[in-house]
Amino acid sequence: MEDCVFCNIVNRQLQSEILHETDGLIVIRDIMPKAPVHLLVIPKQHIDSVADLESADQSLVGSLILVAKEMAEHQDIATGGYKLVFNVGKDGGQVVPHIHLHLMGGKPMGE
Repeated sequence: MEDCVFCNIVNRQLQSEILHETDGLIVIRDIMPKAPVHLLVIPKQHIDSVADLESADQSLVGSLILVAKEMAEHQDIATGGYKLVFNVGKDGGQVVPHIHLHLMGGKPMGE
């Protein structure tokens, strides 16, 4: 989708520091961080939202979570703990209509 900011980052049409990349996803820093460590794990495949996932997407979702775990270890927040969040839809706080997983940590996160 040409008007999707995350697709444009994936396709290198918008610049962003990519911290990690696999065949299926990228990891970048959130530009409006809510914690000392706030990364976004973004699939290269465009899916608007968690609400649009299908059973065929199970391995994709699993890879997002496993890469977030790996990034938490690389960011030295795994031992103390971290938060993983999917925002779903406008009322759920989703700003960019492209599924992505927030990895936040580096401070007590609470609810």
